[in-house]
Amino acid sequence: MIWRQVPRLAAALLASISLAAGAALPTVPTAASEPVRSFGMGGFLQAAFGLATVLALIFLCGWAARRLGLRQSGSGRLLKVVSSTMVGQRERVVVVEIGGSWLVLGVAAGQVRALHSMPAEHLPEVQAASAVGGLTPAAAFSQKLLESLGKFNHLKKRD
Repeated sequence: MIWRQVPRLAAALLASISLAAGAALPTVPTAASEPVRSFGMGGFLQAAFGLATVLALIFLCGWAARRLGLRQSGSGRLLKVVSSTMVGQRERVVVVEIGGSWLVLGVAAGQVRALHSMPAEHLPEVQAASAVGGLTPAAAFSQKLLESLGKFNHLKKRD
């Protein structure tokens, strides 16, 4: 009878020794498996929000360029904008050169009126530097930005 229990005792002894040895020996931690990332509704919403933000920035830059009056300066064109100034929220006075004459135009929402015409003159360097048509796009933008900031600071000081 005892001989029948010997294999069980040996197995129990071997198991206890292996557990004791496992507790005493340093163990190497196993790498935890990373959770599988799913691209569900959260990922879709994040991508859609990013796309909407980029599109909004593109349209905002286009609107700002049109609002500030930035135009590409092209040489050799028949029509050249000599100067332009805002006289209201949506009204502006524009001096354009066509051939050998200047036209002073009043531009409003959906409407352009000729206010005056005169022979073209050569602009002195001081006036040529302040004219929008004679500036590079970067210089025209910086000039418009400074004017806008000046108006903003003037309105802020009044309040």
